[in-house]
Amino acid sequence: MNTVHLSYPWPEDVVKHASKPQVLVIGQFDGLHLGHASVIDHGIRLARRLGVPASVMTFNPHPKEVMGKGDYEGYLTPLAMKEELLRAMGVDTLYIAEFNHAFSQVTPQQFYEQMLCPLQVHTVVVGFDFHFGYKGEGNPDLLRTLGENVLSVETVPAFLLEGNKVSSSAIRGALREGNVAHAYKLLGRPYQIRGKVVDGDKRGRTIGFPTANLELDGNYVVPSSGVYAVRVLAEGAWRAGVMNIGYKPTFQTGETRPSFEAHILDFQGDLYGQHLAVELIDYIRPEQKFSGIEELVTQIRKDADGARLLLSNLDYES
Repeated sequence: MNTVHLSYPWPEDVVKHASKPQVLVIGQFDGLHLGHASVIDHGIRLARRLGVPASVMTFNPHPKEVMGKGDYEGYLTPLAMKEELLRAMGVDTLYIAEFNHAFSQVTPQQFYEQMLCPLQVHTVVVGFDFHFGYKGEGNPDLLRTLGENVLSVETVPAFLLEGNKVSSSAIRGALREGNVAHAYKLLGRPYQIRGKVVDGDKRGRTIGFPTANLELDGNYVVPSSGVYAVRVLAEGAWRAGVMNIGYKPTFQTGETRPSFEAHILDFQGDLYGQHLAVELIDYIRPEQKFSGIEELVTQIRKDADGARLLLSNLDYES
């Protein structure tokens, strides 16, 4: 997959290189959930039938982050992860358009004339609720009008799961409730966070449950505080584990930011400085304060047993 970074107005040299008949799927696609996948798959299949490249245009940073509006609270899929997923889907070219104040002022007509036309887009594929241009004034019908006789526009309907629309906001809501199993269903894969293992307080080692303390590598949507059954990609293999997300109330550390501590079951090794990927599979219990170390250790053993049972049927090679 070829990745092209664009900043408005598009640089002439970049446009000259990227300009070619192509199918372009446009959207924010934070999460790349089942609904997003249905739109992108539609674009890829159409491109293959037409014999032209399949391209995707996404925006970074998230418009809500730049404009300070809406319920923005972090990313479901930071940009690096989004690139990986799109590459795996078979996208030929990814356009990453920088969203800034200048971009936010672009009218729907300017979007068509100055952003799509220079790329020689043959067909645009979007979701049913797609809006573009200043204050979201543009929609698929307006884009058809603007591109009459030059640009085809195809709209993909909402993707329904159990009768409900799959959406990024629904996934965010599930994560806020700690319902990572439901987020898993909507995403079509487990919710994943990534980070570097950094020094922690090392209490886990003293009580027989060493943990990898993660410093996240992106501004992720943070699930509800609690204990989760997870699988961890460490030293080239997926491994069963348990993760605590929260503020360690038993030790009254006064933390103002949540910590992410993963204990990998049946693992011996030094992971300091390594980057890990953690998939949140299921919720075990809320974070709680214990009366002392003995009560905490007893509960951790129960958590580990619960995670082992929940994860026993997963294929860790995939």
